[in-house]
Amino acid sequence: MSNVLGLRCHSCKREYPLRGSDYLCPYCDGNLSVDYDFRLLRKTLSREAFARNGDLSLWRYCALLPIDPAGRRPFARPGWTPLLKAERLGRALGLLDLHLKDDGRNPSASLKDRASAVVLADAMQKGISLIAGASTGNAASSLACMAAGTGVKPLVFVPAAAPPAKIAQLLLYGAEVLAVRGGYDQAFDLCLDACEEFGWYNRNTGFNPFTREGKKTCSFEIIEQFGWRVPDVVVVSVGDGNILSGLWKGFLDFKSAGLIDSLPRMVAVQAKGSAAIARAFSSGKPIRPVKANTIADSISVNKPRDGDMARRALRQSRGFAVVVSDEEILDAMRLCARSEGVFAEPAAAAAVAGLKRAAAEGRIRPRNRVVAVITGSGLKDVAGAMRAAPKPRSVAPAMSALRALVKKNRSWVTP
Repeated sequence: MSNVLGLRCHSCKREYPLRGSDYLCPYCDGNLSVDYDFRLLRKTLSREAFARNGDLSLWRYCALLPIDPAGRRPFARPGWTPLLKAERLGRALGLLDLHLKDDGRNPSASLKDRASAVVLADAMQKGISLIAGASTGNAASSLACMAAGTGVKPLVFVPAAAPPAKIAQLLLYGAEVLAVRGGYDQAFDLCLDACEEFGWYNRNTGFNPFTREGKKTCSFEIIEQFGWRVPDVVVVSVGDGNILSGLWKGFLDFKSAGLIDSLPRMVAVQAKGSAAIARAFSSGKPIRPVKANTIADSISVNKPRDGDMARRALRQSRGFAVVVSDEEILDAMRLCARSEGVFAEPAAAAAVAGLKRAAAEGRIRPRNRVVAVITGSGLKDVAGAMRAAPKPRSVAPAMSALRALVKKNRSWVTP
């Protein structure tokens, strides 16, 4: 792959060959990032070339991914999800140019499909037959979905309390599921230890640098779908920080490739009960683990594994972090669904909750071009949706009972 220079540690800046050290820096345990030969890529990449590319999936960006474009890849085709003009939601928030990037439309209904697709392609091209990963649910179900039919066995570690809908997805896709009697962090650590002892390929977020590479394709699509214009602000919910760092890397890579001239501000939204990154960023102090407790299970993390790179994304982009309550998240779920027909899971709706708060505080201006990334579908967490939804009305199976109900609800009467 002539487009890839190798891996670089974000902490000590040491460089490694792509196939030499695929996880953490062996010197300082820092997160690794993929470096590309942008001098070469500037000669081959262009807006016109992308316009001619008929592949409407993340694989249209193979030149900016660390895999062999001619090699084996998953059958599922994530990416190229819609960028929706959210006029009604924008009016409710006082924003004139708001858009929703709905990654709940991916094959397994979450943005994590992007990461799993690239990681699985790497595993397939290495001839690996088993891949393990830890997840609150979305990353695991995306791994299982991407692995379906490929011959690669997914072995996933999930908290025993993960939403049943997410576990059902895993089992139907054919994954081996280990429900860990503990939280996400316990599942993550057990997966790390198991991969080291048994030699399994590890997909873990914030550990395998290829997860960030997959997630950055969401930024590529935002730019293309905007007609190569750069949004002023990009808002995303944050747990371990890997989606935020991935989105930021996507914008940086497009700029390094000469495809865009400017960069957006990044806004990280965390739940009040799981806000290690936001607190550290606001205080300027190191990230300290928390005891996470939030309705938004996909961003419920004690120890953010990609927290330092997420904070760097906020600093470099002149962005900021917002903390929201579970009540604000539930309100945002209703707001998204009723104004734009977008059914967001709690973690995804957190981005809109944070956007609402930031707009009300004047931290985002009414005329800013804003993108809120919807990271997962509400169908992933039905229990969360039920908490956000009102109770249905009860009515007897008789017209007389229905007439009485209509009489009490004059808005039901048509002109």
